[in-house]
Amino acid sequence: MNTPLNKPNPIHLFTDGACSGNPGPGGYGLILKSGSHEKEMSEGFALTTNNRMELMAVIKGLEALKYNNSHVVVVSDSKYVVDAVKQGWLFGWEKKGWKNVKNPDLWQKFLQLYHKHKVTFKWIKGHAGHLENERCDELAVMASQQPRLQKDTGYIKAG
Repeated sequence: MNTPLNKPNPIHLFTDGACSGNPGPGGYGLILKSGSHEKEMSEGFALTTNNRMELMAVIKGLEALKYNNSHVVVVSDSKYVVDAVKQGWLFGWEKKGWKNVKNPDLWQKFLQLYHKHKVTFKWIKGHAGHLENERCDELAVMASQQPRLQKDTGYIKAG
């Protein structure tokens, strides 16, 4: 079923994560673009990892979509996230019951959202002048530096 947002172009979800110390304070930033509409989001956490923030950005972007079955192009500089999906590792992890997989809480949440939409991934080189990626990085770093950061309960449980 097509929705008004899917015609004629897909929704672009630009994402980035940041972490100081890895683990340490971290944050994610994202930009959703559809036609003339654009939305920025970010959030920071007191103790997390860079990979968790990269994946969290994708999750939060997909959660923000108003319609199921949206065609979404995720643009990320995270090989961890992009390759997990494009290389099929994620689906193998799921079949094996998430044994010895880092961040299973986030991957499971991602899969629920992934199956609600038509999602493709595009990897880009980070810190290479890509306008939206640079902005997402700014958002992620700023979010990680805010006072009174929240807890990344999934990391704390896994830690």
